[in-house]
Amino acid sequence: MISRDTFNNTEVAFSLKSDSELERAYFLFKMISIEPLVKIGTAATNFALKANLPIEGLIRSTVFDHFCGGINEEDCLLVIDKMYEKGVSSVLDYSVEGKESETEFDNALSIVLNIIDFAKALDAIPIAVFKPSGFGRFKLFEKKNKGVALDENEKAEWHKVVERFDIVCRKAKAHDVAVLIDAEESWYQDAADEVVTQMMQKYNTDKPIVYNTLQMYRHDRMDFLKQQHELAKSKGYYLGFKLVRGAYMEKENDRAEEKNYKSPICPTKAATDENFNTALKYMIENLDCMSLFAGTHNEESSYRLMELMVEKGIINNDPRVWFGQLYGMSDHISFNLAHMGYNVAKYMPFGPIKDVMPYLIRRAEENTSVAGQTGRELSLLKKEKERRKLG
Repeated sequence: MISRDTFNNTEVAFSLKSDSELERAYFLFKMISIEPLVKIGTAATNFALKANLPIEGLIRSTVFDHFCGGINEEDCLLVIDKMYEKGVSSVLDYSVEGKESETEFDNALSIVLNIIDFAKALDAIPIAVFKPSGFGRFKLFEKKNKGVALDENEKAEWHKVVERFDIVCRKAKAHDVAVLIDAEESWYQDAADEVVTQMMQKYNTDKPIVYNTLQMYRHDRMDFLKQQHELAKSKGYYLGFKLVRGAYMEKENDRAEEKNYKSPICPTKAATDENFNTALKYMIENLDCMSLFAGTHNEESSYRLMELMVEKGIINNDPRVWFGQLYGMSDHISFNLAHMGYNVAKYMPFGPIKDVMPYLIRRAEENTSVAGQTGRELSLLKKEKERRKLG
């Protein structure tokens, strides 16, 4: 029986944080808990960066250092090594978004290939990751998604996008490094899924190397998972999936209302939770041909996965099952799971401060919109502060 008290051990959860880092974390989450403050701070930060005001030092010493590993791969190494001493691996995530030029896409490709080299050399980095829109224009993905015919220039451009996917997946296979391919908004996702499925068929011949991402707040993802399973069985390859709840809920609902189509998002939070947990169960029951990366900050889903593993006789460190959380969040889940011998990886964003700000702003906005998330972080940080005072 899995104890429901597992994630309350704050001594384990915050063992890497100095007293000053603990205070900074408490201050940040206190600020994030105030929604109007997040909106004002977001607007002010965007203005200051666009006006080239000298605020990068302030950002670096506060929100950036809490949620990001560094400005480049080498900058992240100290944090990576410290976490790995506690059994927590890292997934280096080049979190630069919304680029438009072929030069920028080729630069993103070079960085992902460099991360795979890092992963091959360091046990602490077992997994690489990239985002489809890091390799091609949003508008191109959207056009492909709609099934609209591409002109000759766009066909050549799309061929380059697919080629970038292929170069990464080929290298990942050669180096035996798993690669997670992140999800996009629904109006880009079908086009991305098509390419990822091709990569799985090509490179998951012996075991899962290429992982797609399923955003389970979409009510159609369970059916998609089953379809992918049938396809993999018929063609004889393995599946890898990262399960998440999702990152674009408000944007998805707003667009569906604006364009007058049914939203792809589950009608309630409870329906999303049920969808996520159903997918966990389905994947655990089919581990013979698929591997799971459970990306969740939800304690109940984490407990559910632990229980499913017990029920199926799956050992804690089975290489086919990983738990994942974002760096700077849910340390009480990550470090307590690692302490019990589970496979755990922190998504560690990195990149130039100015370029990573859209990611950081999204993190802050998501924390204000997820009921209970920030409050739980604050209560645990407060508990650890009090424990240290008494200790």
